[in-house]
Amino acid sequence: MSHIQHVSKHLNDVFFGGNWTASNVKDTITPITLKEAHHKIKDCNTIAVLVFHINYYVEGILPIFKGGGLEIRDKYSFDAPEFKTEQDWEGYKTKVLKNAQLLVDKVNKLSDVIIFEPFVDEKYGNYYRNLNGLIEHTHYHLGQIAILKKLTSKS
Repeated sequence: MSHIQHVSKHLNDVFFGGNWTASNVKDTITPITLKEAHHKIKDCNTIAVLVFHINYYVEGILPIFKGGGLEIRDKYSFDAPEFKTEQDWEGYKTKVLKNAQLLVDKVNKLSDVIIFEPFVDEKYGNYYRNLNGLIEHTHYHLGQIAILKKLTSKS
C-alpha cells in the first residue's frame, strides 16, 4: 500500500469505521438528537459545536484539491450555526459525512509523489503532515463527543 493509500484509509476509518479504536464519526454522531447536540455541560463545547469544528477543517481544505487556496482561519472554527430544528441538525450531519467522503475520494486520487510536497504553502508543511493532522484532530474531538454523549444521556 502506498503512503497516500494509507493516509486515505486512516481518513476513511476515522469517519466511517474500521480503525483500531472501534470509534468513528458516522456511528458516533448519527444517533445524536438536536437536544443532545445542544446540551451544554459546564464550560465544555456542545456536541453540535464540535461536529461543526471537525467539519470546518474538512470543508476548508476541500478547495485545495480543486486548485484553490486555504481560506479558513482557526479563529472561526468554533463559530457553529444554530441548528433550530431536528431537520437542520440531520441535514448538517449528512453534510459532514458527505464532505468527509468527498475528502477521502480526493485524497485517494492523489499521486503518492505529492504526499511530501508542500501543502498550499511551505509554511503549512506537506500534505502528509496536514492530512495526518486532520485525522489526529478528528480523533481528538471524536473522543470529546463520545464523552459528552455519555454525560448527556445521564442528565
